[in-house]
Amino acid sequence: MKLRRRTFLRAGAAGGLAVLTGCDQLPPDLRRLFTLTKNEPALFSSSSQLSIDPIVHAMNRASFGPRPGDYQRIRKLASDPQAAATIYIEQQLAPEKIDDHDAEYAARQFETLGEPLGELFEYQPEFLENELVRATLLRAVLSERQLFEVMIQFWSDHFNIDPSKGECKWLKVADDRDVIRKHAMGKFPELLRASALSPAMLWYLDGRVNRRAKLADKPNENYARELLELHTLGVHGGYTQRDVMEVARCLTGWTVRSREKPAFSGLGKVEFNPDLHDFGEKRFLGETIAAGPADASKDARETSGRHELERVLEIVTSHPETARHISTKLCRHFIADDPPSGAIGLVAETFSSSNGDIRATLRALFSTEEFRRCRGTKFKRPFNFLVSALRTTAAETNAGMPLVDYLKRMGHAPFHYPTPDGYPEKAAPWMGTLLWRWNFGLAVAQNRIKGTRLDVAQLRTRAGGDETLMAHLLGRKPTPEEYQAYKDSGAGLALLLASPAFQRC
Repeated sequence: MKLRRRTFLRAGAAGGLAVLTGCDQLPPDLRRLFTLTKNEPALFSSSSQLSIDPIVHAMNRASFGPRPGDYQRIRKLASDPQAAATIYIEQQLAPEKIDDHDAEYAARQFETLGEPLGELFEYQPEFLENELVRATLLRAVLSERQLFEVMIQFWSDHFNIDPSKGECKWLKVADDRDVIRKHAMGKFPELLRASALSPAMLWYLDGRVNRRAKLADKPNENYARELLELHTLGVHGGYTQRDVMEVARCLTGWTVRSREKPAFSGLGKVEFNPDLHDFGEKRFLGETIAAGPADASKDARETSGRHELERVLEIVTSHPETARHISTKLCRHFIADDPPSGAIGLVAETFSSSNGDIRATLRALFSTEEFRRCRGTKFKRPFNFLVSALRTTAAETNAGMPLVDYLKRMGHAPFHYPTPDGYPEKAAPWMGTLLWRWNFGLAVAQNRIKGTRLDVAQLRTRAGGDETLMAHLLGRKPTPEEYQAYKDSGAGLALLLASPAFQRC
């Protein structure tokens, strides 16, 4: 391993620090200098099957794609591929047990993401947005907790917030950290409650202006409608316009401290104002929510009004249509664009019986025969395609704006979707991105993206030759026609990244 003079001098200056703190506390670049043998690139193997085997399938769906060496590491977990894939998924279902030091260390450069809620307002919105997008991309590439990052993407779409609206420019950073990332693998009722009381969501779907100070006031129905249509029951969930109106009444009085009104202390803080709440009787999905106390103290009225939010969330999270809606979306994401009804039913049963336990629900999904059978059929969305290309080639990247610009051109940069339904899951809307995918494949293979670099020669050497390298990228042994095209192209790696097989997972 050759060391540049500047790197060597930096390492020498850090030598005392290594003794005092241990190599694991140093930045990755310096840690490599103290653990040369451990970090030497190793040879790796790939599947030799003619079709995608269970291990490759598990990595394709429960992660953003395999890196060099991942296949052989997982293959050693059990005597047969299916058992090894099952163990791998079970490991991914417990992200808190997976050491993710390198990814978290890399993400620390985006310091604003850890700032307290009120202090986020001190930054320029564009700077915050760039940090949030880049950190999301970098974590997807580097994280060992791959299923966790996949679920971050899933829930970010499910509870989509467009940061360009109002104070969401500042508040979305906290929503990503305190709502999505905190609850992504927890319990759905807790995730839903955190979203309902997220200052960013209260801004985005107008919950902060949903009030009824007097009888003539009409509650704002925006959040209530999306709560039922998108977040819980689904568009065909059996609710009526009357139910939407009643939910809106239940949720009146919630506000967010804003830059719009003095005093400006406690910016972003969510509060409940009983003077703006409708305390009349409501009837929602067949359940009666009693009228609040008319002459009670302010504290009692506040407790009563807050309870109405909890009651609404309790009703919708326990409703069988919510189990079916969430399970359908999960099966569409992990199994097929048109998910099989049998799998949806089994997953919904687990969602209901576990009170919305996300891990248990995912475990049931990955155990279905439909999941195991539907291999290589999902068209990668642009973010998944780009991240899988970086992972499979062992590219080093700073997730800089030149890389983000490719996602913007393909229409799939994180946190840029303008409507509450989130980025589409099905393949059809993404078919128009193929040209930009091919351009990206060629640019990354030729090291023409600033801040991103890969060593093609080293990658080929580590694979032990072209055929193994192709098997690594394709997830299976290449056909004779694919192998010949690879050899004839003069740009084999770029061709593989642009190939129909790599576009699917």
